[in-house]
Amino acid sequence: MDSYATLNEILVKLFNDIMQIEEKAIITEEFKDISNNDMHIIEAIGKSGSKSMSTVAKALSVTVGTLTIAINSLVKKGYVNRARSEEDRRVVLISLSRKGRKAFSHHEQFHDKMIQATLEGMDEAQTEVLIHALQNLKKFFMDYGKGE
Repeated sequence: MDSYATLNEILVKLFNDIMQIEEKAIITEEFKDISNNDMHIIEAIGKSGSKSMSTVAKALSVTVGTLTIAINSLVKKGYVNRARSEEDRRVVLISLSRKGRKAFSHHEQFHDKMIQATLEGMDEAQTEVLIHALQNLKKFFMDYGKGE
């Protein structure tokens, strides 16, 4: 099999499997009440304090209205705290609760293992080539999404 066919097979299989594999890895018995999408919202909020709803919505490429629906559920389940900004009462700030920070750390561990497995046996030059290739792939998806 030539390089083109091999790469095509790997990428197609990887994209088809990645969400399912990630969901099995991170949605454990402890976090069975949230979805993979919820976990990515938790990741976007992060552990470093409060963020505005609009900041998180922009990071996730969704509308504030769409994010609000998910945040309502995550607040009810105890993963997210919501409060109004003291400086501007129109701004809604969200942050992770203790339970949310624990879920974030669990998700982060999965990503760490994924990166370690990807880089296993690679030297610095090989790692740089991989990074360059993945940046090209990311650019393709970003440009493709814009209709270019």
